[in-house]
Amino acid sequence: MPEPVVIAENLTRRFGDFVAVDHVNFTVAPGEIVGYLGPNGSGKTTTIRMLLGLLEPSEGRASVLGFDAFRQSEEIRARAGYMSQKFALYDDLTVWENLVFYAGVYGIREKERIEATLDQVEVGEHRLDLARDLSAGWRQRLAMAIALVHRPKLLFLDEPTSGVDPAARRVFWDLIYALAGQGVTIFVTTHYMDEAEYCERVGIMREGKLLALDTPAVLKARAIPGDVWEVHASPLQAALDACETGRGVLRVGLAGDHLRLITERGLQQEQLRAGLAASGLTVARLERGEPTLEDVFLALARD
Repeated sequence: MPEPVVIAENLTRRFGDFVAVDHVNFTVAPGEIVGYLGPNGSGKTTTIRMLLGLLEPSEGRASVLGFDAFRQSEEIRARAGYMSQKFALYDDLTVWENLVFYAGVYGIREKERIEATLDQVEVGEHRLDLARDLSAGWRQRLAMAIALVHRPKLLFLDEPTSGVDPAARRVFWDLIYALAGQGVTIFVTTHYMDEAEYCERVGIMREGKLLALDTPAVLKARAIPGDVWEVHASPLQAALDACETGRGVLRVGLAGDHLRLITERGLQQEQLRAGLAASGLTVARLERGEPTLEDVFLALARD
């Protein structure tokens, strides 16, 4: 088997008494898309900054592309791309000027190479626009171009789609898949549960701890303790109250205009419907639901 592109061993970072990343262990294989899922403040960005050598670990170690993440950080940054949460763009420069500047940081002067990067992220039509005039989606593409201009083997994307519309997010993920198809390894953080479904493996972070790391399918099978149900009943608040104490119900929550339940495995639809009816509720629809990574996160976070 090929050597992992990223190896983290007991990676830990403290800020005074606060533990931002707590003894994290994982590997990332070449060409893999790994998602790092968790709420803001869970330690995702701090993990990336240690992997890039921008922060020294308080404990543990990491290697990236065969180099020590802290002692050989220059070697890593020459071979890895990084797109941060806040895109480091110069608002008074055009798209083209921003890309030329950052390409120069990597020693790249060939206009053909820069043009190819613009084409890769399909931002060429805005080449003469000032960065400050771009929408969030186009700024995102320009930031991606900057991260790609030196043709990295590994790409760190830190919440890259935060603040952009769903259509722009979908286009961005199409680009991620295309890059992975070319052999680029992707490590992407997000707090969007639906985005994490696009990843080959997903790590779930909470309060600095890596709770689990596996494929979405395996995480759902292992972490969710029962069956998922979608319940459309009224009155909704009364249905919520009844389900919280219902026999066999492990967890209940609001999901827009209906309830989402996790019940003990094997609980039959007739049993669930009868329990709701016994509470004086009108059940308009009751059907099986599909497990999600949000269900996984809630199950793991409660352990």
